[in-house]
Amino acid sequence: MEDSQIVALYWARDEAALAESERKYGGYCRAIALGILENREDAAECVNDTWLRAWKAMPPRRPARLDAFLGKLTRNLSLDRWRALRAQKRGGGQTELALSELEECLPAVSTPEHALEAQDLAESLNRFLEALPREKRVLFVQRYWYLRSVEELAAMHGMRKNTAASTLFRLRKQLREHLKKEGFAV
Repeated sequence: MEDSQIVALYWARDEAALAESERKYGGYCRAIALGILENREDAAECVNDTWLRAWKAMPPRRPARLDAFLGKLTRNLSLDRWRALRAQKRGGGQTELALSELEECLPAVSTPEHALEAQDLAESLNRFLEALPREKRVLFVQRYWYLRSVEELAAMHGMRKNTAASTLFRLRKQLREHLKKEGFAV
């Protein structure tokens, strides 16, 4: 079924939208959740919560890209669950490591004034990613959006672990410089 048809089902409040979302994007969303949570049961709950969140969001929202919309919902739900679990038992998996790597590059968004700059920051980050060669952009997104381990990335891209780690280090340095040039306090 086409995405526009699935969105139409959501808008018509037809429960078939949930089954079609699971059929078409269940594996994609589970991969996102599992990459963050590293636990199948927690990932499955987040994916189920994704369908509920999509049900509540449509209408009034009509996503331009259903895959990106559902992926973002899954990622946000998974990160929320990861934070809750981490608060209970201070774990140290890939999610914490990847997010801590980016802390040194991105400005803090802790006050209402900073929150207003979040949109500008997102646009700047998109410009940075668009300027990268495809292979580096994919590596960056897989690490910091999908939260893949450096070992996974090395295997996926046919490179050594140290090469992948060095490339990511250089990309973070380039991002920091890009943000400074665009006026962000890093």
